[in-house]
Amino acid sequence: MGLVIGLTGGIGSGKSAVAEEFARLGATVVDTDAIAHELTGPGGAAVAEVMRQFGSAFVDASGAMIRKRMRDLVFSDAEEKQRLEALLHPMIRAESARRVAAAFANRSGSYAVLVVPLLIESPGYRERVGRVLVVDCPEELQIARVRQRSGLPEGEIRRIIAAQIQREKRLAAADDVINNAGTIAATQQQVQRLHKTYVQLAAA
Repeated sequence: MGLVIGLTGGIGSGKSAVAEEFARLGATVVDTDAIAHELTGPGGAAVAEVMRQFGSAFVDASGAMIRKRMRDLVFSDAEEKQRLEALLHPMIRAESARRVAAAFANRSGSYAVLVVPLLIESPGYRERVGRVLVVDCPEELQIARVRQRSGLPEGEIRRIIAAQIQREKRLAAADDVINNAGTIAATQQQVQRLHKTYVQLAAA
């Protein structure tokens, strides 16, 4: 297996924008959030089990999980959150591992970036990456970005942030950090510098 970079950060930190820049530079990007959306989207592999365990009220007419309804449930009930995670996480881990392995088998890029929001909290993912890259910005900027992007109320965003690992602990676990509090150009320059480093590490 080649070099795998674990990319993580809190909600609204800018993980997607950073991942897009790595992809533009030629890295293979495997995004666990995107896989989760596929699994729970119309006709997704997890939808039948979601309906069986949680009921038809959580699946819409297109055959997709109703994400807002499920989010409201799991953030108000820790047991339901664990039940959803027990259903989805093994499927996400298996599919992300398959995609990373396929990238190296096909020699698509000299390294792979595995995007995992809860990387630090999830030992199974931490063991699969060679380096941890944290995308960081102040909490108030996270909140502003998520409100602009999704329209979620501030209280709900703060609950999501509180459910994630503390910013200080995430930074302490990092091998590399991208400060995403500035301009897009500044963030892209940081990605470009790291890309050169990762290409060298992958070749070593």
